[in-house]
Amino acid sequence: MSTNHRIGQGTVTTGKPVRFTFDGKSYAGMEGDTLASALLANGVHLVGRSFKYHRPRGILGAGADEPNALVGVRRDRARYAPNLLATQVELYDGLDAVSQNRHPSLENDRMAVNDKLLSRFIPAGFYYKTFMWPKKAWDSLYEPRIRAAAGLGVAPTEPDPDHYGQRYAHCDVLVVGAGPAGIAAARTAAQTGARVILCDDRARMGGSLLAAADTLIDGLSADQWVGRELEALAAMANVTLLPRTIAFGFYPHNWIGLTEKLTDHLAAPARGAARERLWQVRARQVVLATGSIERPLVFPDNDRPGIMLAEAARTYLQQYGVRVGQRVAIVAAHDNAYRVAHELKAAGVDVAVVADIRARSSVSEQAVGKGLHVVTGARIDGTTGKLRVASITITGQGKTVRYPCDAVLMAGGFTPSVHLFSQSRGKLSWDKTLQAYLPETSPEALVSAGACRGRFALDAALADGQQAGLAAIRANGGDAAAPAAPVVVVRHPQGRGGYMGAAPTSADLSKAKAFVDWQNDVTAKDIMLATREGFLSIEHVKRYTTTGMATDQGKLSNINALGIVSEATGRSIPEIGLTTFRSPYTPVTFGTLAGHARGDLFDPARITPINDWAKEQGAEFEDVGNWRRAHYFPRAGEDMHAAVSRECVAVRKGVGIFDASTLGKIEVVGPDAAEFMNRFFVNAWTKLGVGKCRYGVLLREDGFVLDDGVVGRLAVDRFHVTTTTGGAARVLNMMEDYLQTEWPDLNVWLTSTTEQWSVIAVQGPRAREVIAPLIEGLDVSAEAFPHMSIADAQICGVPMRLMRVSFTGELGFEVNVPSGYGRMVWEAIWERGKTYDMVPYGTETMHVLRAEKGYIIVGQETDGTVTPDDVGLSWAIGKAKPDFVGKRSLARPAMAAADRKQLVGLRSKDGRSVLEEGAQVVAPTAATTPIGHVTSSYHSAVLKAPIALALVRGGRARLGETLHIPMPGGAIPVEIVQPVFFDPEGSRVNV
Repeated sequence: MSTNHRIGQGTVTTGKPVRFTFDGKSYAGMEGDTLASALLANGVHLVGRSFKYHRPRGILGAGADEPNALVGVRRDRARYAPNLLATQVELYDGLDAVSQNRHPSLENDRMAVNDKLLSRFIPAGFYYKTFMWPKKAWDSLYEPRIRAAAGLGVAPTEPDPDHYGQRYAHCDVLVVGAGPAGIAAARTAAQTGARVILCDDRARMGGSLLAAADTLIDGLSADQWVGRELEALAAMANVTLLPRTIAFGFYPHNWIGLTEKLTDHLAAPARGAARERLWQVRARQVVLATGSIERPLVFPDNDRPGIMLAEAARTYLQQYGVRVGQRVAIVAAHDNAYRVAHELKAAGVDVAVVADIRARSSVSEQAVGKGLHVVTGARIDGTTGKLRVASITITGQGKTVRYPCDAVLMAGGFTPSVHLFSQSRGKLSWDKTLQAYLPETSPEALVSAGACRGRFALDAALADGQQAGLAAIRANGGDAAAPAAPVVVVRHPQGRGGYMGAAPTSADLSKAKAFVDWQNDVTAKDIMLATREGFLSIEHVKRYTTTGMATDQGKLSNINALGIVSEATGRSIPEIGLTTFRSPYTPVTFGTLAGHARGDLFDPARITPINDWAKEQGAEFEDVGNWRRAHYFPRAGEDMHAAVSRECVAVRKGVGIFDASTLGKIEVVGPDAAEFMNRFFVNAWTKLGVGKCRYGVLLREDGFVLDDGVVGRLAVDRFHVTTTTGGAARVLNMMEDYLQTEWPDLNVWLTSTTEQWSVIAVQGPRAREVIAPLIEGLDVSAEAFPHMSIADAQICGVPMRLMRVSFTGELGFEVNVPSGYGRMVWEAIWERGKTYDMVPYGTETMHVLRAEKGYIIVGQETDGTVTPDDVGLSWAIGKAKPDFVGKRSLARPAMAAADRKQLVGLRSKDGRSVLEEGAQVVAPTAATTPIGHVTSSYHSAVLKAPIALALVRGGRARLGETLHIPMPGGAIPVEIVQPVFFDPEGSRVNV
């Protein structure tokens, strides 16, 4: 392919040649090119196939609004990125790009049969009405075929070897968009000394000014003015310039997500250099100068390669020195078409026709006077061409003419880019004159400037940017004098106009393919079909037709879809509504969001001081939340069941040692600590004596169990609160929330001490004999230190907080020592325990032992719908307390209904079947109606039988009944029994 489409060096290209390949063919480009501009310079317009019909598609835009030119870029097998926009891929020497969604090639795609033969059978919403018969064919035929055909690019299969950085930043003013308004806002704000961040998605800042060869600002060319302003900003220590950086999301409290590309534009990135960086910016004020998006026109066969946006053609001409065609036709609904026509003509391009769907105007008359062929009041009847547009047919001024051309440019007007503003929960207002939604009010601290709020003229955009910068400074409490407005001279003004909906045509749009959404193949007739089907809200139309649901999020399609729905339903645009703009504004790589959180760093294992000792003893481990805990300690030849059975029997008969350090621990301190505890937990705390413990139950506001744990009172104003392993952060956050928002009058401090204490649980009939000789300054006899006691003392010469508590039902002590002494104390207890045949045991044995006693585990016996009474904990509720979190919810009638699921025990009738956890429970007479489920199930070596806990409707009233557990091999009969299987009197814990 010849390269005579390059007419010279543009404003962003350097003239240095580079080589690249596309679909295996080598081409020449220029440093500073994008892949799109380099392909166009080589006369290549065909870059992809559409999603559904597999129609040939070409480059349509020049930036983030591009719907067609999605490509894959590969450096090696591991570095392959699909679905990149060719308009945003910076060219480098050796770049290797491939097209997508075609087989076997772009020119000959077998799936094009969808367009030629099958399109009438697959209109919008066809998937809601087809593939329903025969029913069995869905799994075996329809779904596999549909999944094979779906998708665009091919996901990489190798692990990503690149690194991604992440950074937090704070600033006084964040300016998003470095076009004329953005630069003016940043310069104005920065001159006051404020910390300013200016970001832009392109490699070179300047926005539309980089394609403004006919413009002078303060006597300088637009390009020179941009260079002067950026140089001044770069010299300021209080300014950070971030090119190649996209603001992809606006989150609460002016928290903005930015993605900075660092090495994708380099031919040979430095080894170990980060590929991209995620910026999480908290800005006191935000200036959105995000510009506008040119609006395409909807007419028959408007999707052929070579048909593109008029402003994109200007961009390629001015910034990259590339003519998009030799003979072009321009279809117009906006004066900008004439600006484009004049500049193309001056560059030697043959402008075949400017077909303006509007009436004759002074602008069109001036164009005629300068030698352009203009047709006003035009109807756009369609185009021809296979892999490239070959002609366009226009009806106007009393005749229909077919114009041969190799490019068609669409000038439908401009739509303000309000995506980030909408993400800020800002409200938009419809402007009838501009036919566009404009920013109105936002709960965030931001201001919009320039084209994104309808200030399209360059002088208006510059002045608006200056005012936005001033407004941001003043909102922060500063002040500055308004700078002098730049003097702007534009040879060909952008002008005015615009159109939305389907453009005038002589063709029948119920039969023609006039595309609204290029990427998802949504046509005007698809949208009209949706309205006939009764979909009146634009959100419903969007989902039925998939318009605006592609990777471009409807940047080009939304406004025209609104126009078509408005015309079809006879309702105004505000009545129809607007689709929701969601982050990210453009796709963000998973690597950027993950940063270094990969492999072990994705889910870092929290380990206790006893972890290495357990490894040395051959323990098998399991993940419990973020914690890595010893699961069981197998001996030679033992599997898990054998090891757990041995550990259980040893604890019941002698003594065992267990690492309980992962339990959450919170210190509640202050004069109002008891009152805080009384309001927070269901239990009563004011009368709990110092040195005593109590089992605490915590509810959510809806009355359902959230967490539990033992609480010890260390002093009148101090409580030691334990939580479940996974609930520590959740409980502390909830405590802080209530303390700061509901009870700010309480004088209480909260401190997480989970990491401070190593907790060594010594459990079993001989526990006291093991630890008593090691303890200094505390009598641990049954009389002096009864069950549910707490005291500070010393063990092995180090500080200790001892709790006499048990999660096994045996005599038990929990030895809390500073974590730095954890292993030392553990080993001392272990050495002494050897005399009594002590065994270490893990979490699985702990689960079995507690189930034998009917003790619940939050998250296993509870599922977010369980009340204290459901699990037999109504005794814990302080009946005389005026209030506690969740109290009012417990008073609802449904919370005390007799048929609620209640905790019961299950015994297999055959005496040997261990039930599956999660299995459903049914009555023998209603085998298909679940009335409960198994929450915990084990084989008890102590009882020599399987045991299970379950939540069953009206369970306590069903004691003695036989129910069934349906399983694939047949139902297992079970008897409902009390949930306490071992030592129901509780005598063993009190020895």
